Amino acid sequence: MSKRLLVTYRKFLRVQLSGRAIFSEEKELSSQNKRFSSTMLPTTSPQNGSLSARDAARHTAGAKRYKYLRRLLHFKAMDFEFAVWQMLYLFTSPQRVYRNFHYRKQTKDQWARDDPAFLVLLSIWLCVSTVGFGLVLDMGFVETLKLLLWVVFIDCIGVGLLISTLMWFITNKYLLKPPSKDYDVEWGYAFDVHLNAFYPLLVILHFLQLFFINHIVVINSDWFLGYFVGNSLWLTAIGYYLYITFLGYNALPQLQNTVVLLYPFALLVLLYILSLSLGWNFTKGLCWFYKYRVQ
Repeated sequence: MSKRLLVTYRKFLRVQLSGRAIFSEEKELSSQNKRFSSTMLPTTSPQNGSLSARDAARHTAGAKRYKYLRRLLHFKAMDFEFAVWQMLYLFTSPQRVYRNFHYRKQTKDQWARDDPAFLVLLSIWLCVSTVGFGLVLDMGFVETLKLLLWVVFIDCIGVGLLISTLMWFITNKYLLKPPSKDYDVEWGYAFDVHLNAFYPLLVILHFLQLFFINHIVVINSDWFLGYFVGNSLWLTAIGYYLYITFLGYNALPQLQNTVVLLYPFALLVLLYILSLSLGWNFTKGLCWFYKYRVQ
């Protein structure tokens, strides 16, 4: 009887010891997993309303800009099909384009594009249309090349950076809601809004207008019909630019009183009426300016 009790007691001790060993082993694995996750894996869950240092570093403007510029060298990683979709809807329904910006904010925690495909296609459009302008204005190869450099680096990039920075400053300085001071407008988003608004203007003034300069209606002449058609194209192009710019900033929930961005429409219509009354021809002025640039 005593031997049987001794054997049972020994089995009980083995079970207890093995259970403690398993518990200590699981505890050690749990602590190792915690150390691994804290050092190797970035966390996205905020603690006390703030992101971890590693996660915050991934969301800085510098990190986003580096990721964007790095993807410029990888054409296979760009979504050109989606960029073409955006270009089409900027003419027909630009609100749908900005709804996609909302989706990007919810999924990637940024308003600005992280894919440079739109910028690449816009640059191609700009180069092709500028070469078309050179052909229509009877420019030589060297003159067309000079015009292309002027349009790309000054009109598109230089003016684009200036307008984006100005709008970024104005919206953050005057249009932010008081409780939203910590959620400012991203400069990259301001640049994207400019690109969105610039694309219809480019297509109208640098592509559609080419067919009217020396054909159909000679809009660079002094005829009333010529500068009526030409100035109407300018009115439509700049109107598109103002409207799409308004939609871009109106889509941001941290901004208020964005309707002020539509006020330049009144000045635009007044200038259009005044140009028709005084016989101003904006297209003729643009053609003269392009020729003067490359001399």
